[in-house]
This record gives sequence, C-alpha cells and structure tokens, in this order.
Amino acid sequence: MQAFETFTGIVAPVDRVNVDTDAIIPKQFLKRIERSGFGQYLFYEWRFDEEGNVNPNFEPNKPRYKGASVLISRANFGCGSSREHAPWAIQDYGYKVVIAPSYADIFYNNCFKNGILPIKLSEEQVEELFKRTAATEGYELTVDLENKTIADNQGLRIPFELDEHRRQFLLQGLDDIGLTLKHADEITAYEERRQGAFA
Repeated sequence: MQAFETFTGIVAPVDRVNVDTDAIIPKQFLKRIERSGFGQYLFYEWRFDEEGNVNPNFEPNKPRYKGASVLISRANFGCGSSREHAPWAIQDYGYKVVIAPSYADIFYNNCFKNGILPIKLSEEQVEELFKRTAATEGYELTVDLENKTIADNQGLRIPFELDEHRRQFLLQGLDDIGLTLKHADEITAYEERRQGAFA
C-alpha cells in the first residue's frame, strides 16, 4: 500500500446523507475478482441515466470537478452492507480523502485498510466546505496527515482528530499484512523455536 503524503486536490461534493455502499458501488458490479477496475462503477446509478448516458445533474459529473481527489459528503457515509468494494471503487476513481460528519463503522475501517483517509468534521465545518466548493470553481484543499489539518488558499485551516495507530498505518503505507511483515524476522525465529521444541 502506498504511503499517504501531504497533497492538494480538487474537492467534489456529494450532498446527500446516508450514502450507502450500494449507491457507492451497486451490487451488480461485484462479480470482479480483482481489487482494481471498480472506479468506473462508482455512484453508477447517480452518474448515469437508464440509457447509460452521463447524468449532468449529478454534481461530481460537472467539468469543474474533473480530477477531484477529495470527496465531501454528509452524515452516515458508507452505511449499508459491509462490502469492501466501496472503498476500492472510491480509490480506483481517484479519491484519496473522504470528508463527512460521520461514517458507518465498517466502511470507516475499510478505508484505512485500503489507503483512503476518512476525515470526520462537524456538520458546521462540512457545511462550510460545501459552500466554499460551490463558490469557487476548482476549489482545492491541502490535506496534511502529519499535522492532522486541512487547509485552503483562502485562509481556512481545520484540524481534525485521528487515532494515532490509524494515522501511522497511512503514513507508513501499511495494511494488516504489511504490519505483520514488519515482524517477519521475529515470526521466523518463533517458528524455528517451535520446530526445535517438537522435533
């Protein structure tokens, strides 16, 4: 997993509460066995109409949000079924950060396991980000995980809270397997001792 570094990215809004995982990645697209390639199906039933044409009324489809890497949304983002495909689709589409007031627990945990930073801010702070995003075409935020802040070039600076263990996971580019492999020498030594004890 790639280490998370400070970056600046365009913000795209999904102004809805209770965005569930079936909206993020509809169930008919869960047949793939790879972890990649799901981005094309992100928010599929919102991004496209019944004929498969791009829906111009879905805000992130607008040209001003092309290349966005920061997604803002409302409360209870990622609710519904526990499919890990949801963060896969978000990441594959190009988003590195999701900002919302609250998340479903399983989705929140899955984000960290897949290199996505889910930031929790108050509803008032998120509302301010929606206003700034709407007011400025190409609105960007700089996300500094080392110092746990987000900022724009208009003077806004918001600190955010994050469990230190999860922060280090992202900063070091570790998932559960990567964390285990950091102790490969100790694991090998333990296995050798066990084999010797039962030889």
